[in-house]
Amino acid sequence: MTHIDAGAELDPVHPAPAPVAARGLTAAEVAERVARGQVNDVPLRSSRSMSEIVRANVFTRFNAIIGVLWLIMLFVAPFQDSLFGYVIIANTGIGIIQEWRAKKTLDSLAVIGEAKPTVRRDGVAGAVSTSQIVLDDLIEIGPGDKAVVDGVCVEADGLEIDESLLTGEADPVVKRPGDEVMSGSFVVAGGGAFQATKVGREAYAAQLAEEASRFTLVHSELRTGISTILKYVTWMMIPTAIGLIISQMFVKEHGFKDSVARTVGGIVPMVPEGLVLLTSVAFAIGVIRLGRKQCLVQELPAIEGLARIDTVCLDKTGTLTEGGMDVTELRPLQGADESYVRKVLGALGESDPRPNASLQAIIDAYPDVEDWRCTESLPFSSARKYSGATFSEGNGENSTWLLGAPDVLLAADDPALAETGRLNEQGLRVLLLARTGRDLDDPEPAREARPTALVVLEQRLRPDAADTLRYFAEQDVKAKVISGDNAVSVGAVAAKLGLSGTTVDARRLPADREEMARSLDEGTVFGRVTPQQKRDMVGALQSRGHNVAMTGDGVNDVLALKDADIGVSMGSGSEATRAVAQIVLLDNSFATLPDVVAEGRRVIGNITRVATLFLVKTVYSVLLAILVVCWQVEYPFLPRHLTLLSTLTIGVPAFFLALAPNKERAQPHFVRRVMRYSVPGGVVAAVATFVTYLIARHYYVGEGSLDAETSAATLTLFLISMWVLAIIARPYTWWRVVLVASMGVAFLFVLFVPWLQHFFALKLVGVTMPWVAVGIAAVAAAVLELLWKLVDRRFPA
Repeated sequence: MTHIDAGAELDPVHPAPAPVAARGLTAAEVAERVARGQVNDVPLRSSRSMSEIVRANVFTRFNAIIGVLWLIMLFVAPFQDSLFGYVIIANTGIGIIQEWRAKKTLDSLAVIGEAKPTVRRDGVAGAVSTSQIVLDDLIEIGPGDKAVVDGVCVEADGLEIDESLLTGEADPVVKRPGDEVMSGSFVVAGGGAFQATKVGREAYAAQLAEEASRFTLVHSELRTGISTILKYVTWMMIPTAIGLIISQMFVKEHGFKDSVARTVGGIVPMVPEGLVLLTSVAFAIGVIRLGRKQCLVQELPAIEGLARIDTVCLDKTGTLTEGGMDVTELRPLQGADESYVRKVLGALGESDPRPNASLQAIIDAYPDVEDWRCTESLPFSSARKYSGATFSEGNGENSTWLLGAPDVLLAADDPALAETGRLNEQGLRVLLLARTGRDLDDPEPAREARPTALVVLEQRLRPDAADTLRYFAEQDVKAKVISGDNAVSVGAVAAKLGLSGTTVDARRLPADREEMARSLDEGTVFGRVTPQQKRDMVGALQSRGHNVAMTGDGVNDVLALKDADIGVSMGSGSEATRAVAQIVLLDNSFATLPDVVAEGRRVIGNITRVATLFLVKTVYSVLLAILVVCWQVEYPFLPRHLTLLSTLTIGVPAFFLALAPNKERAQPHFVRRVMRYSVPGGVVAAVATFVTYLIARHYYVGEGSLDAETSAATLTLFLISMWVLAIIARPYTWWRVVLVASMGVAFLFVLFVPWLQHFFALKLVGVTMPWVAVGIAAVAAAVLELLWKLVDRRFPA
């Protein structure tokens, strides 16, 4: 076991402090430290800073390429041939604005969801913002609280702290006065107070956070896939562009400026510049939409991650049931006096300054007896499943009591367990009150404990839980209920919510990962699960290739949340769970999860669609350049032509398609899914366009022939690109039909309005060649339909 050296060296500027008075700092001492800058001024970072957003959107590899080409075109060609540069500026601006809006949403929600530590000043305990803690502050902590700064323990009442997120050591560490408390650790049992010795960026957790920004922790197949595609596109572009430059500059005898313009016209469309933008915009708008539903997405790609899950592990308490409980019955055992039992329960409730939901229900039902005094207490721990206290009763007698899980406190053959089992089958929660003759600091205080009473509690089911479970079932996402409560009781609650399946007592689960994974695949409800087992269960599911989401709100869920592919915490949960989760449901509504899944599916499905549009253009641009170099002819297009085509067949439609509703299930292998359509689509478009261009070169002769040839080739390429768009837009809705039709009408305007003809240098000459261009495009469209159907059959995703 890893232990922290209590004598570890502290900040040399501030030597180990003298024991702090129980009153904490005075207002004057706080002001003095604020003036010296000894404040915990680490900003809450749920997203990238504004400067990082600007850099990420402006300083990209492709913006650099486009920027250089744009500057060249500004000097050698008419204004309309440099339009692509203004499009890039507009795209970059849109990306920055959308991500900035997402950042504002994230940061405002993070402030709402931020836990406020309890700090004692001038003898009064009060909640303050994390950023308002100063050096030497006295911070009170209890179960579920996270240490936000480094410090030294001053007060401890059964204080147990989990440092696994920092050290990897899973066992809680018992803290006594003088022991070091590390920021980032959290309390699992007991309570106490510690004095802040390192604040701000000097704190251990702050240093870890700076080493690994939270923005990019979640794996995103979309972003990884797009990066892979862009890497290969760059390698294809370089030799193709060099060949194009040589052929246009030195092989043809046209003027220098025209050659430069056509060379740039060949290079620019190879760049899928809008693809990264649209991905960022889609994620950003997803964050904003979910933010309106009180869902804090702490890492943008988590939206995508939750959409890809196939298994969701649910903690019963706080997820399927509401936090509160009600005592419905008290059953004395072995002839115990009920009025005396009520006094014991009242005293037990008063003995715990930070009661959990079960104990709070007991406090509400049984008032404290004033003449009973607690002399020693054992805080509740999810690992041992019970709490305890020793009392000096009003008549001078002493007694020690335990309150917890009956199947943990009692022997397996105890008759009280049969009654407990019947109650659990009804979905009720049962606690056992037992008297013990052993001290609470005994290694086994529950040994030979005498059962005194059963406390029956009814849990409040979340009204939206059944609908949410039904949604996951319809989406082929398996739900696994993992709880520390009795397995039969948890199974009954799950059955009430319509979740059927085998119920398993986790104490009988095999320790071997492979065997555990097999048991998890077969079972649905698991009770009496320890915190370490929750973590092991997540790992076992992942070992079988499952994408696992874990929901929870208590400290016993932290380890599993941390290891899951996606961790989901309730807003009312402990600070530790909110810190490690990627998604926080601020309104504590489990019903928000389907919205997150739907948002992720919208992003994944739509980006896959529009990526095909962008990469068809990249493929046909590279192939056209190669054909031009091989045939030793002029490149058929000027930049203005491809700017027009890109805007009408990709830019504008892709923006609407990327933000449209989409309920398709998320599919893996993003790169393969996109490329299997993009490559045949791009090849067909390039070959058909080049055939039209070669025929036009033989048909048109004399002055102005190149413009006529370009116009015919542009018509063919536009019609094929429109067909690609029409396929991508399926299945059709009214707005999709309007979108595709309006792009076609816009192109007709360019062809028939004289000043637009002149602006874009497009004028169809004669009747024969334009109809030939239309005919070639029609054949290419038919070939494209056949090829894509063949791809679907031969290379299923």
